[in-house]
Amino acid sequence: MKKREKFSSRFGFILISAGCAIGLGNVWRFPYITGKYGGAAFVLLYLFFLLILGLPIMVMEFAVGRASQKSVAGSFEVLEPKGSKWHLYKYFALSGNYLLMMFYTTIAGWMLIYFFKTLAGGFAGLNIEQVAAVYDATTSDPWLSAAAMLFVVALGMFIVSRGLRNGVEKVSKFMMSALLLIMVLLAIRSLTLPNAMAGLAFYLKPDFGKLFEYNLSEVIFAAMGQAFFTLSLGIGALAIFGSYIDKERSLLGESVSITLLDTFVALVSGLIIFPACFAFGVNPDSGFGLIFVTLPNIFNNMPLGQLWGGLFFIFLFFAALTTIIAVFENIVSCFTDLFNWSRKKSVLINMIGIMILSMPCLLGFSVWSHIQPLFGGSIMGLEDFLISNNLLPLGSLLYLMFCVSRYGWGWQNFLAEANTGKGLKFPAVFHFYLKWILPLIVLFIFIQGYLPYFK
Repeated sequence: MKKREKFSSRFGFILISAGCAIGLGNVWRFPYITGKYGGAAFVLLYLFFLLILGLPIMVMEFAVGRASQKSVAGSFEVLEPKGSKWHLYKYFALSGNYLLMMFYTTIAGWMLIYFFKTLAGGFAGLNIEQVAAVYDATTSDPWLSAAAMLFVVALGMFIVSRGLRNGVEKVSKFMMSALLLIMVLLAIRSLTLPNAMAGLAFYLKPDFGKLFEYNLSEVIFAAMGQAFFTLSLGIGALAIFGSYIDKERSLLGESVSITLLDTFVALVSGLIIFPACFAFGVNPDSGFGLIFVTLPNIFNNMPLGQLWGGLFFIFLFFAALTTIIAVFENIVSCFTDLFNWSRKKSVLINMIGIMILSMPCLLGFSVWSHIQPLFGGSIMGLEDFLISNNLLPLGSLLYLMFCVSRYGWGWQNFLAEANTGKGLKFPAVFHFYLKWILPLIVLFIFIQGYLPYFK
């Protein structure tokens, strides 16, 4: 049997795993909902749920991957009790990876287009309506969107084809290091803008009254949802990297490092966006339009705006591409485990497959824009709904039950694997909470995700 590849360093494992978790939601969604629900007061609530919800399930994904030395395509079969059916989840997990890439690659392509547009001065002199028109023209141009998406898929798969150390690890280290450096530069620039301190106060000064301006259950669900989904749990996208590490370090300590890095990116994104919005008198809670309409207008009014705007969009592209590379690696590894294919064959077939499967999303903004499904309201919205509201929470629930139930891998087996090596140990005292309380919380999040569609 071919020896499984390993990371060259612990640093590589942490950066790549964090790169998988760090995505576009960290950059625009986290600042948006933070501002909406009370700034620092909401951040404290979010961090609390990140600790009690996301972190334990991350440790479980890593433990299943490291103990089995397989991707999600084979990990449950290695660890499950004989005759059980946990392994059937591999088909849903693989579907989740595909669904995520079916719209993520299109968005990453738009980031790349905006990088070149901004750097070339494509937004210079345009007013708010004209910038919005550029966004509409970009997303509704199927040829331009398709070219960008095809390039992103080909680039991601080329990197994965180079192998774990020479491709995925080497490139992800560079991109994550560049991403963090660019973020710090952008944050410093944003904090030196006129009236930036008002934006900083809005973002970081706790206003607990805002927690009660909305229905408190809505605020709690928003904090739970952001804490839960920010780490990309439940589809084996992180478990694969557990299969590439040795047993020198315990898994709780590694998971804490990854979670802190993911949280750092989310928090610094707010330091970039809120001061800039307040400096130029724009609304920071414009959701997806914040990236493509509001921020280009800010860069238009900023000295050296083309440079800072270009840096911002390449930062966004790197954030998207690190996630894409991580998920591509999981998909390719699943196919090598399932069919014993070579890495290059798995890359070629999946590259073609993802290119084809990604077409409906980008066509949904042009020739298929009339298609408006019940869940999501658009093709992209439907794909996002299926993965975010279904496969991520239900997959996380399955990992959770697999690790705590005697009908799965079992608590003692999980605990032994998680605590092997130096570093923080997973507390055995949390068994009752993880077995009886956390599953109910995950189910609550799943049900809450459907309620808006039945009001």
